[in-house]
Amino acid sequence: MKKLALSLACSFVFSVSAADHLPPLPYWQGSTLSLIKPAQHPWVTPAEVSDLSETPDYETTIKYLERLAASTPLIKLEVIGQSPQGRAIYLVKAGADPDMIGRDHKPVLLAQAGIHSGEIDGKDAGLMLLRDIVHGDKADLLKEVNLLFIPVFSVDGHERSGKYNRMNQRGPELQGWRATAQNLNLNRDYMKAEAPEMQALLKLLNSYQPDLYLDIHVTDGEDYQYDITYGFNEPFAALSPNAASWLASSYRSEVDQALTAAGHIPGPLVFAHNSSDFSKGLAGSTSSPRFSNGYGDLRHIPTVLVENHSLKPYKQRVLGTYVLLEQSLKLLQQQGAVLKLAKKADENARPERQVLAWKASETPDYIAFKGVEAVQKKDAITGVTYQTWTGKPLNYEQLPVYWEKEPAAEIDVPKAYWIPPEQQEVIAKLALHGVQFTSLKSPKTIQLQQLTATSHQFANKPFEGRFAVKAEFSRNWQKIRLPAGSIRVSTDQPLGALAVALLEPTAPDSLFSWGFMLGMFERVEYFETYAIVPLIETALKQDKKLKAEFDEAVKQDKKLAADPQAKLQWLYQRLPYYDQHYLKYPVLIE
Repeated sequence: MKKLALSLACSFVFSVSAADHLPPLPYWQGSTLSLIKPAQHPWVTPAEVSDLSETPDYETTIKYLERLAASTPLIKLEVIGQSPQGRAIYLVKAGADPDMIGRDHKPVLLAQAGIHSGEIDGKDAGLMLLRDIVHGDKADLLKEVNLLFIPVFSVDGHERSGKYNRMNQRGPELQGWRATAQNLNLNRDYMKAEAPEMQALLKLLNSYQPDLYLDIHVTDGEDYQYDITYGFNEPFAALSPNAASWLASSYRSEVDQALTAAGHIPGPLVFAHNSSDFSKGLAGSTSSPRFSNGYGDLRHIPTVLVENHSLKPYKQRVLGTYVLLEQSLKLLQQQGAVLKLAKKADENARPERQVLAWKASETPDYIAFKGVEAVQKKDAITGVTYQTWTGKPLNYEQLPVYWEKEPAAEIDVPKAYWIPPEQQEVIAKLALHGVQFTSLKSPKTIQLQQLTATSHQFANKPFEGRFAVKAEFSRNWQKIRLPAGSIRVSTDQPLGALAVALLEPTAPDSLFSWGFMLGMFERVEYFETYAIVPLIETALKQDKKLKAEFDEAVKQDKKLAADPQAKLQWLYQRLPYYDQHYLKYPVLIE
């Protein structure tokens, strides 16, 4: 019977559409509807043929872009990498001279679509905007600005397409998958950079050094009136405070104004503080660097996370994204030089302390919020109580927002980190991120800080393909002989803050935290009782200090006093035979 039930569940086909089970949809009529070209237009995009209800597959998308690039010198396609399933990851380079992008000193906008390929609004908006630049009346957008556009970042996820991938989203008709073919979420991979897609992106960032980076998503949260929300690490918690101030003052006001004028409803990137009751307030996130906007803040690339509202129709979301992309280019035309100065100021800053993680403040800020009336319901079948929405606008004049703006962990920034040559994977990750370092040509003895794990805990299940680890450390200064090939990572560099976040083991997205240095928790040499007992007897006779410490430890610790094996371990750890690398963090601090 169980096998039959499973078979029936797998073969069942839903006949309901998204409109049948989602909250009521408010009426919308924006001026951006005029942007849609009719099906007979010679340069109509594949999505416009369906009146923006469908999105084209990967092959159709690339063919359209190749045709567009062949029609103009303003656009060039470049393959920046390969997916695990062998698909090319394309970059669209658009400018007066695409080959000079990154070298002509013009402001560069990088817009990325489909990091979660079920959230593909940015792809179709970008195709429409590129078409209007090349074969419409918007060529001026590229006069003093360059555009880099990734139409589909997670290309394998894009092709895992189906009707039932996202039950909480209105369109497109077929939607891609959230994760890659390796089941990795690319917007958790910025620091550990394991996916080939992410490795390709980091090389792109190092090569082109964009001045503004847009990462375009769709929400999976609650209902509200906004059709497009976006955000970034706010100035009060940013590691790039100058860029964050520009985003908070200039970018937000200009983009909000443009969207509102076009009939869209822009809003802040916030989440429900209590998912079952919006009136309890909002949560404001300061993203860690595993996410695009947190990573951009860390490496001084002004980065905006765009979250279109999943409950709004695909057409409305795509058109709002079009306006955001267009206005971003216009703003870089006007204020690109100012943003470059802000970016350079952040790169040149050398703060003495660095916050590694943030926590929510217990004291809220207050904002006006355009919500939707919510009701509580109880499901008669399962008995679950849940919140749903009526579709009626509900404007909150003052809704509390609990921002993550209190430091949860911070450290004094060291002068440098030293990494022995055997840590090849760690060194390769630093190089991939663009962090600069030098290498020792001959052995050297230097006073360094050695970290030793005093307690540690492994995750009980994998996350993003890895078993994470947390640890507490003791820190001791000692003279250490470094072998030739050891590398020194100075924090006195533009990516110094990134180096700290990668190499400080207590940072939440450090390479250590992601489980790249688990060898330090393994002992490969042990003792034999028949050999260690005579050694202990000799050591206690010859070393009066060791004898006194042992007697005191036994006196103070009843468990130790009652456990012969624990006594052997205690003494073994103080003999020269003990593995001196065990529990020692392999990165040393200067």
